[in-house]
Amino acid sequence: MTDLFTRDPTPPLAEALRPTHLDEVIGQSHLLGPGKPLRLAFQSGQPHSMIFWGPPGVGKTTLARLTATAFDAEFIALSAVFSGVKDIRAAMEQAQRHLERDKHTILFVDEIHRFNKSQQDALLPYAESGLVTFIGATTENPSFEVNSALLSRAQVYVLKSLTDEELRQLLDRARQKSMPDLAFEELAISTLIGYADGDARRLLNLLEQCKTAAGAAGVTRVDADFIRSAMSLSTRRFDKGGDNFYDQISALHKSVRGSSPDASLYWLCRMLDGGADPGYLARRIVRMAWEDIGLADPRALQIANDAATTYERLGSPEGELALAQAVLYLAIAAKSNAGYMAYNQAKAFVRSDKTREVPVHLRNAPTKLMKSLGYGKEYRYAHDEPNGYAAGETYLPDGMDEPGWYRPVDRGLETKIADKLARLRELDDVTRHAGSKPVSDTNRK
Repeated sequence: MTDLFTRDPTPPLAEALRPTHLDEVIGQSHLLGPGKPLRLAFQSGQPHSMIFWGPPGVGKTTLARLTATAFDAEFIALSAVFSGVKDIRAAMEQAQRHLERDKHTILFVDEIHRFNKSQQDALLPYAESGLVTFIGATTENPSFEVNSALLSRAQVYVLKSLTDEELRQLLDRARQKSMPDLAFEELAISTLIGYADGDARRLLNLLEQCKTAAGAAGVTRVDADFIRSAMSLSTRRFDKGGDNFYDQISALHKSVRGSSPDASLYWLCRMLDGGADPGYLARRIVRMAWEDIGLADPRALQIANDAATTYERLGSPEGELALAQAVLYLAIAAKSNAGYMAYNQAKAFVRSDKTREVPVHLRNAPTKLMKSLGYGKEYRYAHDEPNGYAAGETYLPDGMDEPGWYRPVDRGLETKIADKLARLRELDDVTRHAGSKPVSDTNRK
């Protein structure tokens, strides 16, 4: 009778197909091709600390294991999710025992970005002493998530998502090894590759699910309809808090700025499909309206705000239509960052400048005392002036020159704004040249 508790479990397909040699790795040709950095590192005969940065399922753990094999080293793996300083010290004690047997140790820390500063600092002395060769794996940008001291001691290798052709190679290898009698229609293969979204492990897990479902249903030929109906297919890979998220919101913003309505819609739909918070997208769309359109088309901000309000009221999916309309409008609207740049310059000036008094003529004078002190004296009420403009009046603090922060561009409504400001400056110049007597457009003509 078979002992259920001592029988070796069947390993997942992803583990069964894990490469045992560098030449078996599919993908990462920019690192592993002839003369490429990581292959040269393997050929050097001398291991060095490194960080593998890339999305899930691209081979980070596999390459770490292959490093240990290539250099005939012991392999210790830690998960930053479940490990702490105590585990690091235990691993170092184990590495010391390896060294006493003339064996070097590769210490692999998966999801290194999950370690806090003190935990990352605990690795430093051991990596510096050479007791271990440190290899970290992360899906997050190591520039932000890994301590600079540790980062400076490791070579960062950027791994890429697998291409469709590379995923097809992997799928063919898996079928030959695990399911040679199960046929797949071409559209079914394309569907699996599409849902894998560049993730090798995800592809193999999907393929394994497919094999199980086909066996249960007595299916010997798999088509796309079977895959869609019989399998649990989640949405595409999307990292709500990491680089994928910020890369995609950056792509959306730059597509709007670049006046590309199709690209703007694509990135909006990509993010919605991947699980991005529509409320967050609505706030970013409002920012785009001010930052890249501004007064060139003031209606853009109104439409963006209306879209945010509509989504808040209706939710998904109806509210998403308002976001799409706003993105399209912003993409085709006249562009200007003049207001945004002026605001940033003014903010920076105020932060670095001294505290300046409000000019007396601009101060409020609600009491007799304030009036007796001259508050509000000689203030010129613009509505009582020719053209509704107090030509020659000053509104900045005493001794402060006109900074010229706001410079309208020659696009959209800002063309008219620029013309108006030029006319007002002319009135200022004429008034100051003539003394304090206000000059109107009519009088000047």
